[in-house]
Amino acid sequence: MRLRLPEERPAEPPTGYKIAHAVLSQDGARAAFTGVSLGGALPYGVRADASCVYGLRHRPPQRRCDCGFHCVHDRAAAEALLCTAEHRTAVLLEVTVLGAYIRFEHGFRYARQRVRTATAGPCACGTAAVALADAGWGRPGWRALAPSCEGCLRGRYALSLAAFARLAGDGLRVVAGGGAAGPRPPQEPVAAAFGVPELVAEAALLQARLDWFQSELARLGARGAGGAGQG
Repeated sequence: MRLRLPEERPAEPPTGYKIAHAVLSQDGARAAFTGVSLGGALPYGVRADASCVYGLRHRPPQRRCDCGFHCVHDRAAAEALLCTAEHRTAVLLEVTVLGAYIRFEHGFRYARQRVRTATAGPCACGTAAVALADAGWGRPGWRALAPSCEGCLRGRYALSLAAFARLAGDGLRVVAGGGAAGPRPPQEPVAAAFGVPELVAEAALLQARLDWFQSELARLGARGAGGAGQG
């Protein structure tokens, strides 16, 4: 007996989240994305149809294959993938799931998509990104880009976030994420970390050291003057 899963007919296309690397064509005329796993060799645009990465002629998503686009339901689950070392320079995509899809517990596998928003994380230095710059690697015909702040561009080939969105087209929004790679610990004022008695003691110690240095300098100066007189 063949198992038949119920078909969904939602009033609006589902929304999903995924991560991908921003890429730029070799001639600088096209902006796109490339996946971080199996389909990473096939860059896709803002609106794209999935194809079977194994070269089979069936239409994704095929139940007996793992082809098709993939995304998760929860934004936080996609953001968690950005914590791994190999995904730190990826961007977070909010996508509209189009066409046929298969729903799983944590996400979808589906035939077509439209990327609505790409969120660039912080620069490697922790500052909020203002551009997507040459990441130092790529695919044949495509240059990978990584989020960068203005201070870390250092002459690398780069596109502003708005310029990348214009090249990608189809109404894509590209925004900068937070200016820190993670939550910052609260900054405790010096007076709170060290009480007044501790600060007074530190000041007295510094003054004592300064007095010692001054006395040593005076002694060395007197010795030098005495030596010069003997000549």
